[in-house]
Amino acid sequence: MNEPMLYIFSGLPGVGKSTLAKALAKRIGAVYLRVDTVEQAIRDLCDVQVEGEGYSLSYRLASDNLKIGNDVVADSCNPIKLSRMEWVQVAEKSGAYFLNIEMVCSDRSEHRQRVETRAPEVEGLTLPTWEQVKKREYHSWHCSRMVIDTASRSVHECVEQIMEYAR
Repeated sequence: MNEPMLYIFSGLPGVGKSTLAKALAKRIGAVYLRVDTVEQAIRDLCDVQVEGEGYSLSYRLASDNLKIGNDVVADSCNPIKLSRMEWVQVAEKSGAYFLNIEMVCSDRSEHRQRVETRAPEVEGLTLPTWEQVKKREYHSWHCSRMVIDTASRSVHECVEQIMEYAR
């Protein structure tokens, strides 16, 4: 049996992470984990301010699935060095390969339009405004990753790019 793969999606809100992550998960038959869904469930069920709990629970769910041989697509902003390292540790401890995928949208006006016109897919989730996205803490990368620019590119083209890179 081949080792499972953890696809670690990262990027600012509105760049197309969730759209692409879901398409990839469907294409390869992987488990899809969205940190927004986990965090909103915590808010709804526990009525607490969520900080790192959504990531911590997602790491555990990913680990469980990787350990039984399932590929996992992790969909999160993953904005800081710490969370990026923790995803990698999940893969390593689970005996899985991993691929860091940073999503960007180089066309600022297209990115803004996406942020301002999208509807929440997670019930109860409040989406960030364009001003909040621009001010979002997002550390620069200092490790290997695949960068996908979604500006003026189809979901199919981006999925194909990931599939080719992963081969």
